[in-house]
Amino acid sequence: MTTEPVPRYADRLDLGEGPRSVDGRVVLVDIPTGRLLAVPDDPAAPLETVLRLDVPLGAVAPVAGRPGTWIAAADTGICLLTPDGVPTWLARPEDGSPERMRMNDGTADPHGRFWAGSMAQDAVVGASSLYRVDPDGTVTRAVTGLTVPNGPAFTADGTLMYLADSTKGVIRRYPVDPATGHLGPPQLFATFTEGLPDGMTVDMEGALWVALWGTGAVHRYRADGSRSHLLRLPAVQPAGVCLHGDVLYVTTARAGLADPGPYDGAVFTVRTAVPGTPAAAYRASPTAV
Repeated sequence: MTTEPVPRYADRLDLGEGPRSVDGRVVLVDIPTGRLLAVPDDPAAPLETVLRLDVPLGAVAPVAGRPGTWIAAADTGICLLTPDGVPTWLARPEDGSPERMRMNDGTADPHGRFWAGSMAQDAVVGASSLYRVDPDGTVTRAVTGLTVPNGPAFTADGTLMYLADSTKGVIRRYPVDPATGHLGPPQLFATFTEGLPDGMTVDMEGALWVALWGTGAVHRYRADGSRSHLLRLPAVQPAGVCLHGDVLYVTTARAGLADPGPYDGAVFTVRTAVPGTPAAAYRASPTAV
């Protein structure tokens, strides 16, 4: 019962990304302004600021058992954020890189690890990586040679990971060892000749929703790679998607547009036939920070 996407809330974001269903609400980030935002009950109201950093904020996941605490991909590394917004850095692996780097999209997997990608601010080919954060806080470079990684998104059992390399126009699917988080050899899942695959989420049927930057579209793919739905939005740059029950949230961006339209940078919602599940949490071990 998918319908047409509807713009909500008063804000127009520079680079709205990483929407997540957390504790009964949807949160998202505006990357360049360093803001973590929550959607209000009133769809005509402005978004609510949860916290703000003085560095770019790429993505967050809740930390299990620590209300109000987040693990975040921010600036050049991974940190923990408490409600005061002061970061405790676990690692800053992109410090000292030959290119100007920042962290980008990220999410927790069903087994409690956090994954996040970096990107060169000039989109230098092959300069970026995907990092895995284990429960003890160890940060490991899991995939190298990427350009602009987005996602990842995981199946409900955590044994498959979808990862987009946006500027290359591809989504790959990796087997994941649930015990260790180690990735197996990737398989090509989808390729795009128009638009760039950006944020992703998996629904309860195992289908993958993908925001297509530059096309004003969101696609849904079955697990076999066939497309089942195409949604059109009156915004050029869809950047992130999440399912909050049976409502799909789509974030967009106005950054880089010479003449943004009235809905560029807006947050959209649309009801779907297949719901999703709440965002997974990062499960820090007692020895982690």
